[in-house]
Parts: sequence; structure tokens; C-alpha cells
Amino acid sequence: MTQRGRAGARPGGRPSGRRTRPEPETRSTPVAPRVDLAAARARLREVVEPVVARSGYDLEDLTLTRAGRRFVVRVLIDADGGIGLDDVAVVSREISEALDAADEQGGEVLAGEYQLEVGSPGVDRPLTEPRHWRRNIGRLVAVNGLTGRVLRTGDAGVTLDVDGAERELAWAELGRGQVQIEFKRMDEADFGDEDDADDLDEDDDEGEGEE
Repeated sequence: MTQRGRAGARPGGRPSGRRTRPEPETRSTPVAPRVDLAAARARLREVVEPVVARSGYDLEDLTLTRAGRRFVVRVLIDADGGIGLDDVAVVSREISEALDAADEQGGEVLAGEYQLEVGSPGVDRPLTEPRHWRRNIGRLVAVNGLTGRVLRTGDAGVTLDVDGAERELAWAELGRGQVQIEFKRMDEADFGDEDDADDLDEDDDEGEGEE
């Protein structure tokens, strides 16, 4: 987290003079600076997006929200093949350094304290760009009232397997897709311990009668 702004005022004291019933102490609570969130988000994107692009990733989303006295900057990045924790740590450090450099060169990008969070999108992220569909080939998705598995993508659009039949949807007519969570049936699940159990039974049979 990057700390910005001044500390709050010190608590006020009790009045002096004759002994009377003391007045309750008053505390001055620091107030978060007024910020145009839309304008601040645009300034942040100008700094963050080039950093993400130089690292070889796509900037999927950037949000700015207020959390009490400070702000939370959430950056979502993605790439073909996915994003690892080490990748997130590297990009997070580079973004933080770029924001500090931008402040030193041309004033504050975001006034006040803020917390930077960098991560990758989850499966609940809507599919809105061709790259989103390409990265979800093989998955079950819902779009335009259909539910099917993504077979392939191309310049024209995406091809789905809907109940065993191929359906081609052009990018222009494609709505927001949503990945569907699939739960494997128990009778189809491979627990990977059947062979071990068989080997154990054979060992027990061979060992019978031995002392």
C-alpha cells in the first residue's frame, strides 16, 4: 500500500479553569480528499496500461473504489496461457514504480492513500473480446440464449458445439458470453487410487501365512 496525504489532527484537550464537569474530548478525524473517480481512473489507466502492455499482458479491467479514508485500485491482467503468482508480483511492482514516477514528474495521479491490488480475472468474467473466447476454447459457455462448448475461434467469429451440432456466431452478433461451471459426475471421476488399492490387495494376498 502506498501512503499519501497528511496525518490527522491531534485530539483536543480539556478546558482549564475552575473545577467543573469536564466536556467530552473531541477528535478531529481526517477526511478523505474529494476525488472525481472517473477522472482519476482515466489518469491511472494512462499510467498502468503501457506498463501492462510492455510486460506482454492485456489490461482486462481497472477499477477505483473508495474504502473509508483510502482508495483501492484493482488491476486485472491476463494472457494466453494464464497468469501465475510470480507474474502478478512482477507486474504489481512495476505498476507501483510507474505510479510513483508519474507523481514525481507531473503531480499526483491519485490524491490520498491508496492500496494497489493486481490479479487475474476469474471464470465469472464476461467474455466480451475475441481473446476471451480464444482463451476459453474447450469450455462450456452460455451466450445469445445458447449453451455450448467453444470449439474454435477465427477472424469471423466463434464456433460452438451445441448438443452435438456446430453453431457459428459472428463477432458482430455475439453477446456477452459466460463460462459455465461444470461438475464432473461421480461415476465418471478418476480418483487416481484404484491401481494403488489393487496393488495393496495383491500384496496382502501374497503376504498371507507369512510370519
